[in-house]
Amino acid sequence: MKSVIKHSLFNKLTTLSFALIFLINIGVSAQNGDPVKGKELFNANCAACHKLDAKLIGPALANVADRRSNKWLKAWIKDNNALRATGDADAKAIFEEFNGMPMMTFPQLSEKDIDDLIAYTSVKPQEAVASTTAAAVDPRVAEGKQLFQANCAACHKLEAKLIGPALAHVADRRSKEWLHAWIKDNNALRATGDADAKAIFEQFNGMPMMAFPQLSTDDIDKIIAYTSYDEPKAVVAPLNAEASNIAKPKTSTTWMSVIIGLVLLSFIVWIYLKSNNGFLKIVATIFLLFGVAYAGFAALFEVGIDTDYQPIQPIQFSHKIHAGDNKIDCQYCHSSAKHSKTSGIPSLNVCMNCHKSIAEYNGPVTSDKDKAFYDGEIQKIYDAIGWDKANLVYKANYEQVPVKWVLVHNLADFAYFNHSQHVTVAGITCQTCHGPVQEMEEVKQFTKLTMGWCITCHKTTEVKMEGNGYYNAIHDQLSKKYGIQKVTEAQMGGLECGKCHY
Repeated sequence: MKSVIKHSLFNKLTTLSFALIFLINIGVSAQNGDPVKGKELFNANCAACHKLDAKLIGPALANVADRRSNKWLKAWIKDNNALRATGDADAKAIFEEFNGMPMMTFPQLSEKDIDDLIAYTSVKPQEAVASTTAAAVDPRVAEGKQLFQANCAACHKLEAKLIGPALAHVADRRSKEWLHAWIKDNNALRATGDADAKAIFEQFNGMPMMAFPQLSTDDIDKIIAYTSYDEPKAVVAPLNAEASNIAKPKTSTTWMSVIIGLVLLSFIVWIYLKSNNGFLKIVATIFLLFGVAYAGFAALFEVGIDTDYQPIQPIQFSHKIHAGDNKIDCQYCHSSAKHSKTSGIPSLNVCMNCHKSIAEYNGPVTSDKDKAFYDGEIQKIYDAIGWDKANLVYKANYEQVPVKWVLVHNLADFAYFNHSQHVTVAGITCQTCHGPVQEMEEVKQFTKLTMGWCITCHKTTEVKMEGNGYYNAIHDQLSKKYGIQKVTEAQMGGLECGKCHY
């Protein structure tokens, strides 16, 4: 009887401990989503239909966790159709509010992914504020800037030679009267025998400057005012954990996993050393073996998965500046993506289409990457291709040096992937696979790029039929076969082994 009481008490304590640890772990996991990872997931999966602070195709999602439970949100995101089929009132109300427009299902998102998404929607990011040192600016300067950009910027820059000379503080080198005459009709001024006018004409190899008789005296004064003004450069304060509450997660569940592992191991050791219950020892042994096997297989399945791989490149090309700030389309540089298997690495000649006239960086900077840093990266392009930025010509007999870019996204040799099939035929955006590259200073691998990841996409992606007559006949046959209106890529044959391995 004494032994029975002893083991009963032990079993109760064991059960209570496991239950307490399980509940604590669930609670901590639910509250500790990673808002940084959540932002990446939001941009990749939700941003096409949702915004945080305003209605788009779907409702605004800021602080959605205050309106719905975590359990409901996970069911809705994974399969909103199934949730609505259960008769859930909220699911039906949202469906009716948005005129019966079904939301895409996301079975590929894990519960941790959804916790990260919820964490992102629950924070209030504080944008870094650009600081300027400018005092009150003469409104004529702003008007002069507009006139300069409309009439002069094609051939002139303020601080550097372009087709014509640099024009910063040109009023310190020439009189206002001379500038008026030169800008209105430089040919007429040169015909008078003016020495300065003739010297400039000869300096630029007899290239005539366009006359601007349409500009009034006041217009020219405004342009001169702009060229005489030292415009302050905006400086963006670097983000940190205090400046922005989405910079990094404030807490982590790693310590809880370690504690749980130690507690469980302690129980098993206690069972082996102190307990006389053979059955309990067998159960503990089985549990230990399964735990080791699970951990081992989990580790093996991560081999070769290079998510977040971000190699150091020979030139720190910023996709954020080019694709984000300047809105350059991905396919301007990666032009072969829509025509061939590979997306292609742009040659330096593509870079020079813009950088013949952009020799310096004038955008926002941080304490880590100042203007000199970005100017140095542009200079690396010039050094590789042999461009003389002072005289705006390629150097004669220059031995060009290829830039050895480091490949970021590596597929196994036995896996076939065709960019044109996805970009041109399927209409898949670059961000679907590569993540929000327009926000990346340095590109990294965003997704897993595993076979399972591809299969999940094929299972959930509906074939786009608009303007795609090639698939009409087979789509009609398959839609009748499966009794659905929209056929997925998987149902179209996207799960056949020979599609990717042959």
